[in-house]
Amino acid sequence: MDTMQAYRLAQEEFDAVLAAVPAGRWDEPSACAEWTVRDVAGHVIWGQRQMRAWATGEEYTERAGAPGEPHPAGLAGDDPLATWRAAREATVAALTEAALERTTSISGLGEVPLRAVVTLLLTDHLVHTWDIGHPLGMAVRLDPALVRVAFDWAKANVVRRPGFFGPEVTAPAEADEQTRMLAFLGRTARQPLTA
Repeated sequence: MDTMQAYRLAQEEFDAVLAAVPAGRWDEPSACAEWTVRDVAGHVIWGQRQMRAWATGEEYTERAGAPGEPHPAGLAGDDPLATWRAAREATVAALTEAALERTTSISGLGEVPLRAVVTLLLTDHLVHTWDIGHPLGMAVRLDPALVRVAFDWAKANVVRRPGFFGPEVTAPAEADEQTRMLAFLGRTARQPLTA
């Protein structure tokens, strides 16, 4: 599948988990240390809005949802699912072939084409799908093809510092690729870790 097909599929997986969050559980802890489920939703919504700005050439100065910010929940609002869906729709519409050729500067990665940023956000969507679903007791099984794309991206580009990704944890010897990818990005099923 091409980059945009993979991205849309990652968005569908994130959407499905958000749609399954019970109304009274948005402010429960996620698998990201110090972030609630609503905070993770706000961060991913921020990423959509940032991507749209890069795609259209508009300036986007909101920092509340950026990696490492303390409480991005406000960006999710009272209805995180509706807010996410609106941000997603606007972003996908802006990601034309011409927009994907634009370049942008990203801390830790330098100047990169927007097409490469799509893969970064695909990875972000997958990991945060798990970060929301796992602590709420959902059986989160990510698409294996997307896991391969995200794991390859992570191995080549991961930024390990506060607010980004924590240290790699050891996956069990018998772990599947999803578990190995999550462990590489600092996640285990037993403890909350950095965003």
